[in-house]
Amino acid sequence: QVQLVESGGGLVQAGGALRLSCAASGRIPAIMVMGWYRQAPGKQRDLVATITSAGVPNYADTVKGRFTISRDGAERAVSLQMNSLKPEDTAVYYCKFTSYDSENYWGQGTQVTVSS
Repeated sequence: QVQLVESGGGLVQAGGALRLSCAASGRIPAIMVMGWYRQAPGKQRDLVATITSAGVPNYADTVKGRFTISRDGAERAVSLQMNSLKPEDTAVYYCKFTSYDSENYWGQGTQVTVSS
């Protein structure tokens, strides 16, 4: 089984920065896409950023220029550097791995709170 564990969340003031990490363990298949999603209270879970196995990133418009996604070469970890944080970035952040056979694996989430 594949397990994903996020870390790095916390409380930060507006304008500050946080770095989220997601580490995988278990029998990890070849991963096609790694990504970060977030869910604010009462809202749906939205895409934040993804990165393909070729290293091509994709970002939601709301985070472009502020967030950077990166992955390690062993397909076991992905990070999200978040700069210039805003109160509207407050949410639970989840990582997701998608394998080449379309299996999705989710982490348990990590809370990010940005105070104004």
